[in-house]
Amino acid sequence: MTVGPQPFAALEAPACVLDRANLDTDQIVPARFLRKPRSAPDGYAPFLFRDLEGLPPGARPAEGAPAARILLTGPNFGCGSSREGAVYALVDAGVRAVVAESFGDIFRANAARNGLLCVRLSAAQVAALMRSVTASPQARLRIDLPEQTVAAPGVAPMRFEIESFSKQLLVAGQDEIGFTLARAAEIAAFAAQAEAERPWLVPPPERLRTAP
Repeated sequence: MTVGPQPFAALEAPACVLDRANLDTDQIVPARFLRKPRSAPDGYAPFLFRDLEGLPPGARPAEGAPAARILLTGPNFGCGSSREGAVYALVDAGVRAVVAESFGDIFRANAARNGLLCVRLSAAQVAALMRSVTASPQARLRIDLPEQTVAAPGVAPMRFEIESFSKQLLVAGQDEIGFTLARAAEIAAFAAQAEAERPWLVPPPERLRTAP
């Protein structure tokens, strides 16, 4: 298992239809598993949708096979608590994109910083994709993040909107820390220039020392 966001450009893969509304973070990964270390070989993948019954094939890993890389689901996915473990479980199981009418706001933010794309489409568009996948389970959906489109057999390409910063993180495969560290040289240059221009704002070294 690779921990950390991976760059996202275009994804072409079969999808799994999980037509349930209001799947909250406790249903995605039950709270009792959050004490587990993510350093295990499979990370949080074994805990994905652990307490849900009647799931379609591909909704979660089974018999060594990963979950589907694209999940089509109902509105308000990822509502409930702010637990980042829900995103970990999806990513560790191999899911790279979730398509739904709406998402929990905190879940969507956590997803972007962990390499999971949340695609928001209208209810009619999601339903059309679900019908396409149900009719041809092995059909491959194509999600192009740079172009912000979703394509499926028998369905006209659909454009989705995404916050520019979230898109930047996903395409680069970065979280906010990685985004900041990538600009370390610029930050150091700015700090040096600020110190040279306004030295009276920089405390003397002895004031920066911590007490023993």
